[in-house]
Amino acid sequence: MREVTVYLSLGSNVGEREKNLRSAILALGDAGVRVTKVSAFYETEPVDLREQSWFLNCVVEGVTEVPALELLRELRQIESRMGSKKLVAKGPRLIDMDVLLYGQETMGTPELQVPHPRMHLRRFVLVPLAEIAPEAVHQGLKKTVKQLLEETTDRSMVRKIDSGAKA
Repeated sequence: MREVTVYLSLGSNVGEREKNLRSAILALGDAGVRVTKVSAFYETEPVDLREQSWFLNCVVEGVTEVPALELLRELRQIESRMGSKKLVAKGPRLIDMDVLLYGQETMGTPELQVPHPRMHLRRFVLVPLAEIAPEAVHQGLKKTVKQLLEETTDRSMVRKIDSGAKA
């Protein structure tokens, strides 16, 4: 298997949010992802289910040989080991990890869609992604992350809170 560059979105709004993000980033090595960049951490308002605490979000760039669907399963195992429970759709999360981009690939299975089907609609994803990979291309829309951020209609609050966790 060849190495591919992946971009992962991480978010937490339960417990010690920053600690949760840092723990998840550290766990990526055991999932077969060599972390190469980490965005700053951003405090973001909830978008879909608004009646919950604000999130802390970041985006991680990594390199992996793990196939995309297997990588998603590895991310779900990290979430589970950390104690994250998805009791309500779009609800509070101790940690939530999503595959945004997987190399130049596009795929659509019931379990995994790449590029992430809603990434271009979410400032909490686009702002940290544009920080570390503004020229990355959404293969479905054939636009750069920078272009997607400029064009999104999402006006939700996204505030940088620190310089993030360095790879």
